[in-house]
Amino acid sequence: MNRIQALQEEGQSIWLDYIERGMVQSGELQRLVDEGVTGVTSNPTIFQQAISKSEAYRASLQQLVTGNLDTKAIFEQLAIADIQAAADVLQPVYQQTEKHDGYVSIEVAPDLAYDTTATIAEARRLFASVARPNVMVKVPATQAGIEAIRQLISDGINVNVTLIFGLERYAEVKEAYLQGLEARMQAKQAIDHIASVASFFVSRVDSNVDARLEKITANNGTQPQTLMGKAAVANAKLAYAQFQTKFSGERWQALADRGAQVQRPLWASTSTKNPQYPDLLYVEPLIGPHTVNTMPPKTLDAFQDHGKATRTIDQGVKEAQQVFAQLKALGISMEEVATELESEGVQKFADSYRELLNAIEQRRSELVAAK
Repeated sequence: MNRIQALQEEGQSIWLDYIERGMVQSGELQRLVDEGVTGVTSNPTIFQQAISKSEAYRASLQQLVTGNLDTKAIFEQLAIADIQAAADVLQPVYQQTEKHDGYVSIEVAPDLAYDTTATIAEARRLFASVARPNVMVKVPATQAGIEAIRQLISDGINVNVTLIFGLERYAEVKEAYLQGLEARMQAKQAIDHIASVASFFVSRVDSNVDARLEKITANNGTQPQTLMGKAAVANAKLAYAQFQTKFSGERWQALADRGAQVQRPLWASTSTKNPQYPDLLYVEPLIGPHTVNTMPPKTLDAFQDHGKATRTIDQGVKEAQQVFAQLKALGISMEEVATELESEGVQKFADSYRELLNAIEQRRSELVAAK
């Protein structure tokens, strides 16, 4: 048993936070699946890096630039082809785990993050275009996204809720999922094939809170260094405690009796941003049942090399509450942190999306000029 498989024994699934056409074509993705990886996530930043740097897209680009497609349509065709290919690799996992795992995620365009109606329409279109049962459509957990999530779940569409940073918004996400399932059940439609994850971003919380702590030190001469690098894991542990409460009791049991899956917490942004922190700071403390950790390749390699697969997610919850209390005493509002990070997250993905379209346009120009 390797370390990824040991995580599975603890109830955690490992998804790869990366996709690139050459990985599928070379068999690298299949190798990772054989080792225990059970899903793939993508986002505009990942596609921007892949399409702008990889030669695996040249042939497809050469075909697409000869048509009358605009840059966004070209990207969509490239992305859908990649998602379909990855979903086909993961189809056996989807079947073996009875629809619990084996998912590939594709994101709604980030410039729609504050438009509920457009998000719903785009998600429906993408889900139909990929035409694979093991695809998840990523919808950001903005206020506009909450109603979209409820509607899409009631439509029977798998949803990866992304850009969750705070406990208050996470509570709304879970409620939207349950309401979507209940609406579908009341309409006498099946709910046993629907899967959803709630992508709780981790490392960015520490980046934000640490900066606030450093500012307090600079301004007041106090030394709150003991809280540095503590907020993100505390936030995730409290989120998991919230998850356990929500997915229990009579209301949930009525849905579970009809085959509903829990909406698993997914730990995203798990690479360590601060080089002074351990490389598995956002992996090893967050291991436990009904969780997913989506790791970029470097973090996955690190875990395979020296990670410890021990259940930890429900340990240190009181300490996590103390971290929040201490931050509040210093004047740091975690609600404010979450709001700021959500806005920044949407903007970062929107910037990457524009860079991605610019990169495609640049490559289109090069290919046309080379004819």
